Amino acid sequence: MTPIPPLRLGLNIDHVATIRNARGGDAPDPVRAALMAIECGADGITAHLREDRRHIRDEDMARLKLEIAKPLNFEMAATTEMLGIALRVKPYAVCLVPENRAERTTEGGLDVIGGHNHLKPFIEELKHAGIRVSLFIEADAAPIEMAARLGAPVIEMHTGSYCEAVQHGNHALAERELLRLKQGARRAAELGIEVHAGHGLDFYTAEQVSAIPEIMELNIGHFLVGEAIYVGLPVAVRQMRAAMVAGRAKAVS
Repeated sequence: MTPIPPLRLGLNIDHVATIRNARGGDAPDPVRAALMAIECGADGITAHLREDRRHIRDEDMARLKLEIAKPLNFEMAATTEMLGIALRVKPYAVCLVPENRAERTTEGGLDVIGGHNHLKPFIEELKHAGIRVSLFIEADAAPIEMAARLGAPVIEMHTGSYCEAVQHGNHALAERELLRLKQGARRAAELGIEVHAGHGLDFYTAEQVSAIPEIMELNIGHFLVGEAIYVGLPVAVRQMRAAMVAGRAKAVS
């Protein structure tokens, strides 16, 4: 039996920048938070540079590329402006996400089927520049199969619906959503796509999702930044790592 590889943790630092921007100035510094998270066990850093710059700023991306020694995952909308920034910054990876100015946070997966013609050249240009491309999509067969046709080597499955069902105590819906994630991960792996997952994960839901053997990475931000207010970022990251390890053990057993 092929051993299941360990699961990677990507820390999304957007909401450190959200706190900074609420008052202006330079503190708290998202780059300092990224360095601390890496020291405590994060395998990479994710940052979403939005069109309206509501949290992460252009200079944050430049500093992250310069100062962190782990992979930088640049979340961005598929716009000409963001493509230019990505080609200039040259992060390890770009995750293409949907973006709506009115939303508080990303509300669902990218429409890779309707946006096929727009996304294809974006993906090709990023790959040509040596940047690994991921698509943030729903865990359904149709978008996963389209991601394969678009040539994306990685997908990140949107876990928000599962996490919301757990949060609201809707156990039947949570079971269905977890099954959807399992089936989606299996289909992606069959197509040769590396599978990541993220959105809304906390200690409990991250542990459950970690038991899906095809998932290689979780990207978690808001919960860990919030938890850090109470226990500190190093403790929060270590507790998340412990939850992921516990979940992974269930996948092996």
